[in-house]
Amino acid sequence: MLVIVDYGMGNLGSIVNMLKKIGTRAVVSSDAGAIAEADRLILPGVGAFDTGMQRLGELHLIEALNRKVLDQRTPVLGVCLGMQLLTGGSEEGERPGLGWIDGRAVRFAFDGAHAGLKVPHMGWNTVSVRKPDPLFAGLETGARFYFVHSYYVTCANQDDVLATTEYGGEFHSAVSRDNIMGTQFHPEKSHRFGMALLTNFVERT
Repeated sequence: MLVIVDYGMGNLGSIVNMLKKIGTRAVVSSDAGAIAEADRLILPGVGAFDTGMQRLGELHLIEALNRKVLDQRTPVLGVCLGMQLLTGGSEEGERPGLGWIDGRAVRFAFDGAHAGLKVPHMGWNTVSVRKPDPLFAGLETGARFYFVHSYYVTCANQDDVLATTEYGGEFHSAVSRDNIMGTQFHPEKSHRFGMALLTNFVERT
């Protein structure tokens, strides 16, 4: 059973609809019991880092997620804010993150030749895959995904960097460590490339 974690932040319907297109049924739930039964998890999110962690705490989901992901090694995919929550924290707030990926979310800041770039980074952009990983299996070089974000993850351990993207410089746009994966972009809004990535998550991870 694939469970999309509902903590009140994110367009869950878009993810459900994209999964339907690839023939996968997903359960949307904020219940720790449902999470305990999952064989895969998606942690979505749009909004502020501290609010996301606060809501996970209020729903008593942090312990349930730690048990599934760290102890039982259930595959998990963090999307957008969900990827940032995988880290230790964010410049955006003060609360600690889940701490599954050694890193931190920082805000885009541009000067010099890139001073005119807009924040948030919004629209289609390409990703460069850094290492072999089932999540990107079969996706050709130059695959394009849809981004909407003002903050991005910087990994302390370069081995955790799955893909990078250029926007006023290179940033980490996907992460992977064992059963823990994250994408800063929105696969549910990325048409055929997003469908391929979600199919890989369901079938290969």
